Amino acid sequence: MDSKQERELHKNAKELINQISVVLRTSQIHDTNNVALASAISRLVAMINTLVSQENILVLELRGEFFYINEYRIRYSLEYLLNFDFMVREFKKRELGNITFKGQIRSDDIKRFIKAFVDASFSQEPFNTIQEEMTNVRNIDVGVLKKVVEDESLDVRKMVKKTYFNAVSFTQGVINKIKSGEKVNIKKAKRVVESMVDQILEEEQLLLGMTAIKDYDEYTYHHSVNVSILTIALGQRLGMSRRLLTELGMVSLFHDIGKMDIPSEVLNKPSNFTDDEWNIIRKHPVWGLKAILKLKKFDDLTIKSAIVAFEHHMNFDLTGYPKARKKINIDLYSRIVSVADQYDAMTSARVYSRTPLSPDKALSIMMERAGTQLDPLVFKFFTNMVGVYPIGTLVMLDTRELGLVCESNQLFPNRPRVMIIVNETGNRIKGTIVDLTEKNEKDQHVRSIRKTLDPNKYNINLAEYLL
Repeated sequence: MDSKQERELHKNAKELINQISVVLRTSQIHDTNNVALASAISRLVAMINTLVSQENILVLELRGEFFYINEYRIRYSLEYLLNFDFMVREFKKRELGNITFKGQIRSDDIKRFIKAFVDASFSQEPFNTIQEEMTNVRNIDVGVLKKVVEDESLDVRKMVKKTYFNAVSFTQGVINKIKSGEKVNIKKAKRVVESMVDQILEEEQLLLGMTAIKDYDEYTYHHSVNVSILTIALGQRLGMSRRLLTELGMVSLFHDIGKMDIPSEVLNKPSNFTDDEWNIIRKHPVWGLKAILKLKKFDDLTIKSAIVAFEHHMNFDLTGYPKARKKINIDLYSRIVSVADQYDAMTSARVYSRTPLSPDKALSIMMERAGTQLDPLVFKFFTNMVGVYPIGTLVMLDTRELGLVCESNQLFPNRPRVMIIVNETGNRIKGTIVDLTEKNEKDQHVRSIRKTLDPNKYNINLAEYLL
């Protein structure tokens, strides 16, 4: 294949993946007889048949984070980024590794595939459901997702937990080393953050779930790691490269390093701060700047870390602290960290605030601050990421069941996946996961959220369920 043919295939392949995504998204809103969906299916059928006539056979395969068509890797295109991202997530959720098109495809073939794809999202064995429903479709074959790491014993949840607690332990070690004047291993810090970046790209919802589990005894270290995870995930939504995500994760991890100079009797005070104590607290951005510059490694990362440590409480409209003597443009990293920092602080039981806010309450307060304290555009991306009901939110359903949100839904923010922990008769049960987009034969939603509740009032320990 010459380079011109290759470019043409690549262009057509990107458009094909995008069109499949459009069809699948539209099918989650409308039934197959809808005009918009029928039109999208016709366009997809024409694209597939054109490519099949050129290539004889067309294999669309997901490997890791990338799609391949007939062994050619399709590079992500910014205009299609959200649709590509949607496709990767949905294929993984259904354990679907590849689709093979051979011979002329008809609209009915695609409709059968859509039905199988939708049904699989409610199945305990999603790939088997797709395979069974596609048995009689002659010109479309499906294949199971191949794990990039072929290791049966590999428990993803355990890996995510290990990464998270390694990062907490590392952060604690770094702060203790800086306090005692020892040298900090920046390369190790980078490895810790890189593993978080890898898992955000692979298992975003699980790692975000770890940030919902709070532990006020070690607030400082958990908070630093939580903010790092939230900013990496947010940076991904903003379209940052892996290198920039690692950089953002690093500067976030050290954003609060100035707090190590706050006397422990002030930092760990169980009651409200006096004015004098607040004045001490407000010095930590300046102390953070000094602590980072004392590391004496003057490179790009040091400068960026120092800027974020100094600016993360300055506020979007420059009203925060330290006071800006003249109008400045606050760094993008600082604006991202500021959003993640506020959210995690509000939803954590800190020493001086034993009762945390529920995630949805924290978001509503932050919404009022968007445009003044917080960058409104960054905040908008953040709310899209965590959803209307962030992971860890306790909800009452219209079925009288209680559940914890365990996975957000980008397409339908008010219909996340929920772990049922109390059934309709009021008995605690071992969490069964349900998808709130599920509908019955009358095309009505099986479950909907009626209201959110405070897990503290119900003595619910998130760690017990989310771990």
